[in-house]
Amino acid sequence: MVSRYRASVRALVVSNMAASRENPGRGVFVRDQVNALARIGDVDVELFEFLPGTLSYPLAAASLRHRYAGANFDIVHAHFGLTAWPALALRGPRHAVTLHGTDVRHWRSRRLTIAALAHMDLVATASASLAAELGPVVREPVVLPCGVALERFRPIPREAARMALGLDQDTPCLLFPFDPRRVSKHFDRARELAGDVRLITLGATAPDHVTLAINAANAVLVPSDAEGFGLAVLEALACDVPVLATPVGVHAQALAGVAGTLCAPYDRDVWAAALAPALANPDPRVQGRTRACEFSSKTMAARVASAWRSLLATGPEPA
Repeated sequence: MVSRYRASVRALVVSNMAASRENPGRGVFVRDQVNALARIGDVDVELFEFLPGTLSYPLAAASLRHRYAGANFDIVHAHFGLTAWPALALRGPRHAVTLHGTDVRHWRSRRLTIAALAHMDLVATASASLAAELGPVVREPVVLPCGVALERFRPIPREAARMALGLDQDTPCLLFPFDPRRVSKHFDRARELAGDVRLITLGATAPDHVTLAINAANAVLVPSDAEGFGLAVLEALACDVPVLATPVGVHAQALAGVAGTLCAPYDRDVWAAALAPALANPDPRVQGRTRACEFSSKTMAARVASAWRSLLATGPEPA
């Protein structure tokens, strides 16, 4: 006798952050979450990705209708506010969305995002601070971050990381883990703090390269004005690398009590004093991985699956 098993939740995740040859790391945190969800025994999950861009949304809606006509999903979960609109092309399942930051803060994206939320059965944000930015628009948003992929972000010997990147073994360097053109991330602050120390930056970078860059650095600098979550800080902690960050997103919670790190408003003198020990040590490390485990993609995926089950347990069944 052959027993047939049906997952208790069948979900489609929709993301407007597909990777490309020019930007291989875009949306990797969504893919990490989907992979973690797929490892949960009673969850059957599929990912639909498309490239960002104004014309991409109607094309994605058409593709979703065509590809999944007759599909029996319980829930369709969109990542990023604007992605909620093409996700609504599938009318049978319940609908959820996770907001990530720009969709709430940019005036045009916010207007379109807010309009979509009225059609959502579940609204989530990447952090509690981002939920607060929604104001009274959503009464009780759920906090569902994507989390850090601990299997990729892990401590690597600094010597090996620098060798792989072609960096001098004996010269200190710092990492600004963003594209310098992203104004809200404040490359100007990182550049001021680094002074004469080499400052590495990241743009459209492959995920494995990011891990090497973190481990190669004496410290990671995150002087942002705002963060929807704060994944760069968690990636540094997962690698046991010192990190200095402003108190936005989950930074304060993630860095609390971790010796060798700093979470404070940007002040050059304060940050320089905190950074000095890391620059003086040829191989500075912190005990950060245990804290990063609290925000792992596996842990966060379990929260998403729990939110799905709770949603499906209430109200009418999907058509």
